Amino acid sequence: MPVVPRWLAALLAALAAIGPFAIDAYLPAFPAMAEALSASCLEVQQTLTAYMATFAVMVLWHGALADRFGRRLVIVVSMLLFSLASLVCALATSIEWLWLGRALQGMSGGAGMVVGRAVVRDLFDGAHAQRLMSRVMMIFALAPAIAPLIGGVLLLLAGWRSIFVFLAVFSGSLAWLSWRFLPETLAPEHRQSLHPVPLFRGYLKIFSSAAFLLLAAALAFNFNGFFVYVLSAPVFLMEHLGLGPNQFHWLFVPAVLGVLFGSMLSGRVAGHWRQGRTIAVGFGVMLSAAAINLIHAWTMPPSVPGSVIPVGLYTFGMSLAMPSLSLMILDLFPTRRGMASSCQSFMQVGTNAVTAGLIAPVLWASPLSLSWGMGLFVAAGLAAYMVWRVLRRCGLLRV
Repeated sequence: MPVVPRWLAALLAALAAIGPFAIDAYLPAFPAMAEALSASCLEVQQTLTAYMATFAVMVLWHGALADRFGRRLVIVVSMLLFSLASLVCALATSIEWLWLGRALQGMSGGAGMVVGRAVVRDLFDGAHAQRLMSRVMMIFALAPAIAPLIGGVLLLLAGWRSIFVFLAVFSGSLAWLSWRFLPETLAPEHRQSLHPVPLFRGYLKIFSSAAFLLLAAALAFNFNGFFVYVLSAPVFLMEHLGLGPNQFHWLFVPAVLGVLFGSMLSGRVAGHWRQGRTIAVGFGVMLSAAAINLIHAWTMPPSVPGSVIPVGLYTFGMSLAMPSLSLMILDLFPTRRGMASSCQSFMQVGTNAVTAGLIAPVLWASPLSLSWGMGLFVAAGLAAYMVWRVLRRCGLLRV
C-alpha cells in the first residue's frame, strides 16, 4: 500500500470543490449582475445552464484523457484553462460574454472531480478507498457553505466581477499546487489509447451496462434532491424566506454540516458495515428528511430554521450513501476508472443541467413545490438502486 501524504485529501477536495465554487460563489450577485449587464433574471439564471451543459459534455472526456496522459497533467491543464475562463467572466461587458465565459468554465471545471475520484481508486481499494473518499467529501463539503459567504463579502467590497477574479486566482493556485505536489498515480504501462475505435468501445461498454446506468442514476437523482435547493437559493432565501444576500448561510451551513457528519460516519463505518447497509441507512435518512420537509411546507409558513433543517438532514443521508455508490461504479470497470468516473459525472451533471434549465424554475415557485421536488428525486434514486439490487440478485446484470 503506497504511503499517501496527509494533505492529499485536502488537495483532491479543493480540486473537486472548484465546481461548486463556480456555482455557489456568484449566487448572491445575481441581482447586481442583471443590473450591470442590462439582463433579465432569467438570462442571468441561464449562466448556470451554460456552465453545467458544457461541464456535462466535457466530463465525458476528462477521464479518457486522464487514462491516456496521466492524472496529473490533465488536472494542471484544466485548472489553468478554468483560470483563464474566469477572467473572461470578470471582464464580460454583456450577458452573452458572460454566457461564453461560463461555458468555458464548465469545459474545464469538472476535471478535478472526475480525475480525483480515479486517483483515490488508483491508490486504495475496499474500506481504505471508502475512508479516503469520505475524507475528501468532508473537506469538499465546506465549499457550498464558504462559497456564497465569500461571494457575498466580495460583492459588497469590490462588486460582482471580483468574484470571478477570486475564482481565477483560486484555480490558478490549484494548478500550481497540483503541478508541484500531486503524485502521478497511473503507471505508463496502464495507460489507454485515444484511438477512436477502442475509445468508442469503452464508452459503449459503460453506457450499455445496466449496472452502471442504475447506480449512476441513483447517485444523480439523490444529489439533485439537494441541488434543486442550491439552484433555487436566490428565490428560496430572498423571496420566500425574506433573507438578504448576505444570509445565504441559513441554507448552506445546515447543508454542509449534513455532508460533514454524513461523510464522517461513512468513513467510520467503512470496513464495519457492508456497502449495502451504508447505502440503505443513507436512503432511510433521505426519505425521512423529504417527508419532514413536505409536512413542514404543507402545514406551516416558510421560516428559518424550520424550512432549512430538512435540507441538512437530507445531505447527511446523501453523503453517507455517496462514497459507497461511487466506489461501486468505479469497481465495475477496473481498467477504465477514469472513463467510468467521467461517465458517472456526465450523468450527474447532465441531470443537474436539466434541473437548472427546466425543473428548478418550476419548483422554486413555492417552498411546497420545492419539497415535492426533493421527495420525487430521492424516490427516483431509491427506485434505481432497488432495481439494481433485484437484477443483481437474479443474476441478470452483466458489466
